[in-house]
Amino acid sequence: MCYGDEGLWSVPRLTSLPLAEKSQTTLPHTMSTPGLRRTLFTHLLVAMFGMGSWVAVNSLWVELPVVTKILPEGWNLPAYLTVLIALSNVGPLSVTLAHKFSPGLLNERCVIYSIQTLGVISSIALALSWDRTVLVGGEQHSVAYLTLAFALAFVCCTSNVTLLPFMFTLPPKYIRTFFVGQGLSALFPCMAALAQGVGQLECRNSSETNGSHSLQPHYLEENFTAGTFFWLLGGLMFVSLLSFARLTRKGSGKPSEPGSGKESRQLTESEQAHKPPAPFGTTRNIYLLILLAVSNALTNGVLPSIQTYSCLPYGSTTFHLAVVLGNLANPLACFIAMFVLWRSSVGLGALALLGLLFGVYILTLAAYSPCPPLLGRPEGVALVVIAWMLFTGLFSYLKVVIGSMLHEAGHLALVWCGAAIQLGSLIGALVMFPLVSVYQLFTSGRACVDTCGQ
Repeated sequence: MCYGDEGLWSVPRLTSLPLAEKSQTTLPHTMSTPGLRRTLFTHLLVAMFGMGSWVAVNSLWVELPVVTKILPEGWNLPAYLTVLIALSNVGPLSVTLAHKFSPGLLNERCVIYSIQTLGVISSIALALSWDRTVLVGGEQHSVAYLTLAFALAFVCCTSNVTLLPFMFTLPPKYIRTFFVGQGLSALFPCMAALAQGVGQLECRNSSETNGSHSLQPHYLEENFTAGTFFWLLGGLMFVSLLSFARLTRKGSGKPSEPGSGKESRQLTESEQAHKPPAPFGTTRNIYLLILLAVSNALTNGVLPSIQTYSCLPYGSTTFHLAVVLGNLANPLACFIAMFVLWRSSVGLGALALLGLLFGVYILTLAAYSPCPPLLGRPEGVALVVIAWMLFTGLFSYLKVVIGSMLHEAGHLALVWCGAAIQLGSLIGALVMFPLVSVYQLFTSGRACVDTCGQ
C-alpha cells in the first residue's frame, strides 16, 4: 500500500517533476524487459543443463525393447545394465571423497566439462557401433554397447555430485529450474521412443499344425533405428554441454537484475564472502537428506523395476500413458515448486507418506500381475495411470523443495544432496534387482494370450 499526503492510494504527480527526474523515474521500466529476457534465458540454460544429468541412462532404458531384439544378450541385457550402473558409482564416490578429504582441490567446472564431453563422445560412438559384437569365450557379446553404456552411466552418476554443487554459484531461484531440467531428462527420451514406435505389436491369427488357430504377437517395425535414437541422445548431451558453457561465461553466473549497478553487485559479493557459512550437520538437514534418499530409492529404483508388471496387464496403451504422463508430471511438479514452496518438515513428511500410498498401490498391482484388480475395466486403467502421475509428481515436488532448502545450507550441502540422490537410487536398484530378476517374485503375462479367463 502507498502512503502519501493525500491518503492511502495517492498518485504521484509526475507532471510537477523536472525533466531529469521524469527520465529517472521511467528508467526502471525501460530496463525491466531486457532484464526479464536475461532471466528467462538463464532459466532456459539451467533447464537444458539439468536435462543432461540423467538423459543418457534414461535413454538406454527406454531403448531396451529395440536393442534386445538384435544384441546377443537378449533380455539378459537389463541385468547387465543394472550391474554397469552400480559399478559406475565409482565416479560419485571419488568426487565425494575428494570434497571430504581435500576441500577446494577439485576443480568442479573442469570435472563437469570432462564428463559432459565424455557423454557427447560416448553417445556418438554408441550411434555408430551399438550393434557390433565381438567373440568372447566362444560366444558373441556386445562389447561396444556395454562399454559405452558404462561410460554414459559413469557420466550420469557423477553428475549428481557435480552439477548440483555448481548450482550453488547461481541464485537460489534457479535450483528449481535445474530440477525441471532433470524431469525433462526422462520426458525427452520417452517422447522420442513414442515417436519411434517402441513396443507396438499386433495380435494376428496363426494356424497351428493340428489345424487350430491362435493369436500370436507380431511386433511392428520401428519408425527409425536405434542408431538414429542414439544420435538424438548425442544431440541432447551436446545441448546440455553448450548450456553449461554459456552459464560459465563471464557475467552469466550471477544474472544482473534490473536497476542493479556494478558497485552494489560488488558490495553484495563482498558481504557474502565475509558471511560465515551456515552449519550443515543439523538435525533438519540430516532429515532432509534421509527423505531425499528414500524418495530417490522409490522413484529411481523400486517402482521403475516393476512398472511393466503394474501397467502392461491393462494393455500397451495403458503402459505408454503411464510412462508419458508420469514423466510429464515430473517437470510439471518442478514448475509448480517455482511458485509454491512448502518448507514445513512435517508437511514434507506428509507428502512423502501420500506418495508412498500411491507407490504401495502400484506395488500391489505388480504383485497381482498378470491378473491385477479391475482388469479389463476403464476405471482400472484410469487408476493405474493416475497413481503413476501422482506418485511421480509428489516425489518430484518433494525433491525440488529439499534441493532448494539444501541450497541455502551451502555448497557442501549440495554435494551431499547429490550423494543422497545417488545412494538412494543405488539402494533401490540393488534391492529390486534380485527380487525381479533372480527370485522372480513378479509374474509377467503373455502378449495376445488371455491368462485371466476374461
